[in-house]
Amino acid sequence: MEVVDKEAAKVSLKLKGMTCASCASRIEKALKKMPGVSDANVNFAAEKATITYNPQDVGVDDFVKKIRDVGYDVIEDRTTLKLKGMTCASCAMRIQKALSKTPGVRNANVNFATETAVIDYNAEQVSVNDLIKVVRKVGYDAIEKTEGVDIDKQEKDREIRHLRVLFIISAILSIPLVLNMILESGFGIMTFLGNPYLELVIATPIQFIIGYRFYRGAYHALLGGSANMDVLIAMGTTIAYFYSVYNVFAGVRGQLYFEAAAVIITLILLGKYLEAVAKGRTSEAIKKLMGLQAKTARVIKDGKEVDIPVEEVQVGDIVVVRPGEKIPVDGKIIEGYSAVDESMLTGESIPVEKRVGDEVIGATINKTGSFKFEATKVGKDTALAQIIKLVEDAQGSKAPIQRLADQISGIFVPVVIGIAAITFLVWYLGFGNLSMGIISAIAVLVIACPCALGLATPTSIMVGTGKGAENGILIKGGEHLERAHRINAIVLDKTGTITKGKPEVTDVIKVNDYNESDILRFAAIAEKNSEHPLGEAIVNKAKSDNISLDDPQDFKAIPGHGVYARIDGKDVYIGNRRLMQKEGIAIDSIEEKLDKLEEEGKTAMIMAVDGKLAGIVAVADTVKENSKQAIDQLKKMGIEVWMITGDNRRTASAIAKQVGIEHVLAEVLPENKAEEVEKLKKQGKITAMVGDGINDAPALAASDVGIAIGTGTDVAIEAADITLMSGDLMGIPTAIRLSRATMRNIKQNLFWAFIYNIIGIPISALGFLNPAIAGAAMAFSSVSVVTNALRLKRFKPKMAR
Repeated sequence: MEVVDKEAAKVSLKLKGMTCASCASRIEKALKKMPGVSDANVNFAAEKATITYNPQDVGVDDFVKKIRDVGYDVIEDRTTLKLKGMTCASCAMRIQKALSKTPGVRNANVNFATETAVIDYNAEQVSVNDLIKVVRKVGYDAIEKTEGVDIDKQEKDREIRHLRVLFIISAILSIPLVLNMILESGFGIMTFLGNPYLELVIATPIQFIIGYRFYRGAYHALLGGSANMDVLIAMGTTIAYFYSVYNVFAGVRGQLYFEAAAVIITLILLGKYLEAVAKGRTSEAIKKLMGLQAKTARVIKDGKEVDIPVEEVQVGDIVVVRPGEKIPVDGKIIEGYSAVDESMLTGESIPVEKRVGDEVIGATINKTGSFKFEATKVGKDTALAQIIKLVEDAQGSKAPIQRLADQISGIFVPVVIGIAAITFLVWYLGFGNLSMGIISAIAVLVIACPCALGLATPTSIMVGTGKGAENGILIKGGEHLERAHRINAIVLDKTGTITKGKPEVTDVIKVNDYNESDILRFAAIAEKNSEHPLGEAIVNKAKSDNISLDDPQDFKAIPGHGVYARIDGKDVYIGNRRLMQKEGIAIDSIEEKLDKLEEEGKTAMIMAVDGKLAGIVAVADTVKENSKQAIDQLKKMGIEVWMITGDNRRTASAIAKQVGIEHVLAEVLPENKAEEVEKLKKQGKITAMVGDGINDAPALAASDVGIAIGTGTDVAIEAADITLMSGDLMGIPTAIRLSRATMRNIKQNLFWAFIYNIIGIPISALGFLNPAIAGAAMAFSSVSVVTNALRLKRFKPKMAR
């Protein structure tokens, strides 16, 4: 469960039983009215409710009850634990009580005879590991008996099977009715199939047994004070059925519409079946990610290697990985060397070399060597689990463009019923044609489709965010995916974003009485406690030259300027021109050398000891492999590219020239990066900020779309709207192209959903459409929207050349 602040909490629930966008709107309204609920978002396509609430006022059990009260259901996860240590039935009761009291557990059933516990729970609130800990806390032991049950998939598969069976039975029963209509109306041939009592016998089970789902849905909708698609279908088919029944017993020939009601139900079932199959494909990205997880881990217990389920791995466990095996959880290598395929995470196909001290990520594949690592993140804390959660949250979110469709869906059904009533009255009172009035009104009711409107945006968002995840681009929500397509200015941080962020020392220049070795030693000791990449480069150079590095007697970082350290009783400053100016140290004598180094694209750091110039240490950072290609692509897409850095203008310009950037913001202090982004926004630009460091977080948050380099810090990733899991800048044009493709897809869906209803309803009202054909059109409008969204699965990122 995600905690939002001290008082609020957030939970997601998987829903079952929704048939159209009106259902989602109804559940959302019911949840929002509950005391303690600050926000509720129900996504029809993802079949998910996300609720922000105050746990002191309301709980998850209340939400489940409310959802069930309004006629829908919540899908829960289920697991079976194998219990150890029970000696009698009272032990079983004790475990059962403890599990039942656990937040997130809906039901727990402990069987003493089989020594198992079957638990229904909400995975958003509690994990299997948490349940095992509860059992252990009351004095027993437990392990998960199975790999877990994918209830969500099982429910969807069951629904698909159920719809298929209903459709087949309905189609078989409808064939005689349709055949009779064709023979009588088309060829004037009368057969026994035209017997009105036979038609009544055939139509009745279709209407009330196969069509029961529509009556049930309509009943719950009306009970809750709203109307949905089921109301339209139930009304339309019921009118057709009972009007025909009246005519059967009144002896009126040629006024039977049993086949219309039957065909409407049959075709809508077919549409729902195809829609369910297609919707299942929209969440394939999540299934793929889940399928990447390792099932077991080889850990060292009491000096021996033991295979255990990956769920049982604890932080601190020593895990052994052999060639060709999946790495089970996140950790840090403590022994060995290998190359690891991280393509599932970053999209990079080239294996990454890993040595002692390097981090490894769960679900990546070990290629060559064997190694041991210490588990640092397990369960929901692993990178893969976080990615899955991020993608799930994104797929369950709403884009701003959906608001219009939501507003229309909310009033859609009552308006359609009103149009149907007017249609009937005009035909009956205006033209005196009762039969035409009834048939036209039925056609209006069944052609209207709130489903297409409800599915238009979320299905595209689900496929778009899933496609992003497959390409190492994590998009936090639908609103960010939507906003990205409007970006016309992008600000790139230099160090670690455009460049590799792993600079090397290129020059050590002495000034006055100090030699190169002394300068490098002082600089390395001063930078020993610095986390800046330039400082690390100096320390690494000193170590490679076998220079002994003591700890400084005093140290202070001066953000945007450099560092101060007291070494061997001397005051040592190392940094940029601003630092020297601040400390009153003249640098006129070395300006020419500094200019030359900076023109070469090197960062020159000036050192002063006890108030006098001592030397210059020059460090160069190399440009990432695909930075220039990515920037070229962004410019071709009509996006203005800016580079922002704390470096001086000469060094910044040298790097900018290498990658083709004309707009450079140099000598910008970390705290001022956000201000520079705000300046661009005030010029009317839709800005994206791309960065990887802690000091980029404010600018990432200030921009319209914050893009974090996934190889950077957790703080930057947390502040960003989009995360590129690899450090490759080619992910930026890919993310923007994906956003543009998704928005194009959404607009196509909304256009067809609107135009379908705008054209279909009047044609039906004018009597030009048979109700059966109207039903077919209604059924396939939703399928067409979902199918169009699935075209996004063909999106392919352009590779750098």
